[in-house]
Amino acid sequence: MIATPDRTPLPREFFDRPVLDVAPDLVGRILVRTTPDGPIALRITEVEAYDGQNDPGSHAYRGRTARNDVMFGPPGHVYVYFTYGMWHCMNLVCGPDGTASAVLLRAGEIVEGAELARKRRLSARNDKELAKGPARLATALDVARSLNGTDACASGDTPLRVLAGTPIPSDQVRNGPRTGVSGDGGVHPWRFWVVNDPTVSPYRAHTPRRRSS
Repeated sequence: MIATPDRTPLPREFFDRPVLDVAPDLVGRILVRTTPDGPIALRITEVEAYDGQNDPGSHAYRGRTARNDVMFGPPGHVYVYFTYGMWHCMNLVCGPDGTASAVLLRAGEIVEGAELARKRRLSARNDKELAKGPARLATALDVARSLNGTDACASGDTPLRVLAGTPIPSDQVRNGPRTGVSGDGGVHPWRFWVVNDPTVSPYRAHTPRRRSS
């Protein structure tokens, strides 16, 4: 018998820890996105940890900027960035206020509001592909830069919240290199995912972008 997921919101203290503790602990949790059309809930199945100024792969490696400012703020906030001129990606900020670490949400299973996610992900061949990859996840949940800085631990109504869900046993979680990260940051085994879960995105090593001649 499958246990009913715990719908208790995760407190700020959950996120106020080292990012390498928070990242694997997020696997199996439930992210709820409240939209004007109704809620969409996602079971997190794949994440990546980024350790700020200690991590060459992090947006915050070279210090604070207007783009990454939220990463340096209080834990439990949402960091949304725009990439390749077309996609949004969503992170959850970790660690104490003033540091810069975050967990990228790479993939998940839509467990509520699939009909709303399908309207935003018309190219998905099936429901397992709705949030299979960080850009697809953000698209399915209607997450854009307007949600950057959202406090996912705020009391009362908030457009994004993380629930306790059902943590995955450690022997069912694997870790390995992060997807598409170049240089020294590419060697860190800071990607965590549920073993054999069909919603987990495929691993891809970094491929240098060719400059147009």
